[in-house]
Amino acid sequence: MIPGGPVATLFLDAGGVLVDPDWVRVAGVLARRGIRADPSALAAAEPAAKRTLDLPQAVRSTDDRRRGGLFFHAVVRCAGVDADPAAMDAADADLRAEHARSNLWCVVPPGVEEALESLRAGGIRLAVVSNADGSVEDLLRRVGLGGFFAAVVDSGRVGFEKPDPRIFGEALRRSSADPASTLHAGDFYEIDVLGARAAGLRAALVDPAGANGDRECPRFPSVAALAGAVLRSR
Repeated sequence: MIPGGPVATLFLDAGGVLVDPDWVRVAGVLARRGIRADPSALAAAEPAAKRTLDLPQAVRSTDDRRRGGLFFHAVVRCAGVDADPAAMDAADADLRAEHARSNLWCVVPPGVEEALESLRAGGIRLAVVSNADGSVEDLLRRVGLGGFFAAVVDSGRVGFEKPDPRIFGEALRRSSADPASTLHAGDFYEIDVLGARAAGLRAALVDPAGANGDRECPRFPSVAALAGAVLRSR
């Protein structure tokens, strides 16, 4: 259920919502530095790793680029992998290089495309609001999702990032959306939910692992479940 009345426009985060990391590629990069990690173990550790970063002080003291490195360190740690710190630092540089070569967040979760189709068919305006490096629009086009969105607002292009409310304001402007009927859905409470609320939007979390049961906001196990709730709000 989405409180607050009908939703006419849905903003979506990219990484962690529309696309997930390619953990096979990540594991391959780690292995070159002697860090042996099973891709499925890394994927399973991701929700716990996110919670270590989804804290007020962690968000205030970092930016998206810095959190990217901390994220992979946290995933490896939460997966129970005993990685030498020097090797992990070297792997961090390798992961950045691999991401620059071809975006690591490139796996579309099952059901996402179908959910976007249903939202579009239901008359919901869609936009992406993402903390990234300027490559999100190209990535979405490459993975077959680019045609769904009225706007793609990438922090690497606009110069400010979530939770700064200005990025949501820019998305509202570009999508010609009314904040009163706009919902933003992301995967970080401190960044997505509180940032969207500061801009006057409603907000929700996409939380497949149920890791955010203590958070005071609507939570959905998938983009498909979110889409169903949005369409029922009309």
